[in-house]
Amino acid sequence: MSLDLLSSATATEPWKEPASFWGGLSRAVRDVSGPVATLSLPALRYNALDMVVRAGGVPIRVASKSVRVREAIDATLAMAGYQGILAFTLPEALWLAEAHDDVVVGYPTADRAAIASLAADERAARRVTLMVDDLAQLDLIDAVAAPGTRPELRVAIDADASWRAPGLGHIGVFRSPVHEPGEVAALGRGIAARPGFRLVGLMMYEAQIAGQGDDTGSGDGVIRWMQRRSSRELLERRAEIVAALRDVAPLEFVNGGGTGSLEFTASDQSVTELTAGSGLLAGHLFDGYRSFELAPAAAFALEVVRKPAPDVATVLGGGWIASGPPVASRQPLPVWPQGLTTLPREGAGEVQTPLKGAAARDLRVGDRVWFRHSKSGELAERVDRYHVVDGEHLIGEVPTYRGEGKAFL
Repeated sequence: MSLDLLSSATATEPWKEPASFWGGLSRAVRDVSGPVATLSLPALRYNALDMVVRAGGVPIRVASKSVRVREAIDATLAMAGYQGILAFTLPEALWLAEAHDDVVVGYPTADRAAIASLAADERAARRVTLMVDDLAQLDLIDAVAAPGTRPELRVAIDADASWRAPGLGHIGVFRSPVHEPGEVAALGRGIAARPGFRLVGLMMYEAQIAGQGDDTGSGDGVIRWMQRRSSRELLERRAEIVAALRDVAPLEFVNGGGTGSLEFTASDQSVTELTAGSGLLAGHLFDGYRSFELAPAAAFALEVVRKPAPDVATVLGGGWIASGPPVASRQPLPVWPQGLTTLPREGAGEVQTPLKGAAARDLRVGDRVWFRHSKSGELAERVDRYHVVDGEHLIGEVPTYRGEGKAFL
């Protein structure tokens, strides 16, 4: 089916009434064998529109790794305010570029077969932009396909957006080795001097702002202090980097941000576009932000298969862990019935997940428990389709990448 996010949004927000919302999902998929993953069309529409408002007129590039459903990506790009895709691997980018003309690969690649395919396809070479942060990555590409034997390849620089805090050191994620304006400009000049490549863009992802919730409990004051200081430093440094690179090449785009930092990144006059994806499906990791509230668009239900104790219900499956550090926040969150928790010594298991709580006493074999995934895209690696639900109605289904036979990473 084709998802329609352009029709008028619902006037209500049913997810704010948990019993009605989760009960409606249960009734909609009552005849579907589990495990079952659902996509709430009203919630997806709400999230997509909300992010456009938060972006304040700056176009949003859809991060495909946080969705991994082509129909959802296509439907989002059909809305005003969205433009282009940020892919996570080159094979995925080549696949998506069959239908889309603006696909940026968000990470460097060493996939020689995919590089050879890109180098042999002039149409794909016009549509796909590679990400680099080291001239050695260009060396690898040239070793696969020498400049004189292939079309010119589009490249963008990934510059480090982390904060090197006085006395504290590196705060953020470890991505690019180029951090200072002079380092980025030197890399830009190196790219410009290489035949067969064209520098077209810059990306800087401020993970310490976009990916770190500031309303999660203890420690929020420290997080907010860090984000204020990091934001001020980044505004100045990114402007200097962009100015230096524009002396080297006429950049087509300067990309920044993520779901958690749309307002801040949109305020940066150096940025021409934002990236977001997790905010569409809204994993529970994004509940811990003060500045926005997302709707639970994606969810999955597992079935109770045993009762090892009166207050424990065990569901089949559940160990669908999100990427990142192996901490509790990366586990799926049981959300309905309310009051269920995983066991500290077992957590979410590969084959079974025991759940404890008062609600477990009323659960019987065959009943369903609803979960929200921690992030977003990884859920699609566990199921081959999402069942699309509107209220209590099952209106269709859409395949995930896995359902289309694709496993990119």
